Amino acid sequence: MRILRAAGYRVMPWKNGGGTTTEIAVSPDGAGLDHFDWRVSMARVETSGPFSSFAGIDRTLSVLEGEGITLDIAGQPPARLTTASVPLAFPGDVPTGAALIGGPIADLNVMTRRGRMAHKVECRPLASEIRFAPCADTTLILAVGGGFMLFTDDAPSLGPLDTLILDRDSPELRLQPNGQGRLFVIELHRLAANR
Repeated sequence: MRILRAAGYRVMPWKNGGGTTTEIAVSPDGAGLDHFDWRVSMARVETSGPFSSFAGIDRTLSVLEGEGITLDIAGQPPARLTTASVPLAFPGDVPTGAALIGGPIADLNVMTRRGRMAHKVECRPLASEIRFAPCADTTLILAVGGGFMLFTDDAPSLGPLDTLILDRDSPELRLQPNGQGRLFVIELHRLAANR
């Protein structure tokens, strides 16, 4: 089990140069945009425009704050995403444009390399005690809008946008919310051929 504090996240430019992204975690550690197996990041989107293209990457987008965004993904009907929407999965290597609904947003972006890794993103209300038993190779838990405390020997507390990283062997956890918000559970699975 590791805790990543929001203050320590790395800020870097978008691949297309149109803004900045805050990298929460990447594997392998320190991997660049062309060589990661998986990557979890947040971005502030200030203007409408095209998304960066990532060859061989599957991605999932969630809106963390703001009015929302409409994605125009080639070959699919337009998808309207707000803070109330379920996370949206789509290929990172098809032309995708974004139109802001009513001003800037912050989003959560999960990316995995196709054929090597797969991922699933779930959003849960952060309202009452949660029990969680990790079953993926790697699981990230990110609290938005509030924090939570872990019921463990040292009972660490996580603030908004801090991240907990667990592996498959981590014990079942009890999480006690500290404030209202949402909890994003990101499950990352290494595909059998790459174990």
